[in-house]
Amino acid sequence: QVQLVESGGGLVQAGGSLRLSCAASGRTFSNYVMGWFRQTPGKERAFVAVITWDAGNTYYAASVKGRFTISRDNAKNTVALQMNNLGPEDTAVYFCAARYGLVSTSPRDFDSWGQGTQVTVSS
Repeated sequence: QVQLVESGGGLVQAGGSLRLSCAASGRTFSNYVMGWFRQTPGKERAFVAVITWDAGNTYYAASVKGRFTISRDNAKNTVALQMNNLGPEDTAVYFCAARYGLVSTSPRDFDSWGQGTQVTVSS
């Protein structure tokens, strides 16, 4: 497994931006599909974005497409999520996750998880 640590969460006003980062260690980072998921109290963890090992393909949830951008730097073992035009509906704990295998948008397919970082968007 790979160890993941997220950073960059916080409080932002609606319409603002945040950039989340996730640092990986422990295994060959470039072998992993990387994803971002989010969770609110009482709900299941939901897919946000995923990027293939070579950054050749990215996929987004419909609710964030056009506002969020996932990227990765295999030389630095990091993956980022740039979030623009945030709204109160984006308030959640955001998790970075790694999957050794084919790309997937299901949280059940991901092997390693970070501890999560809180994003709060005020209206």
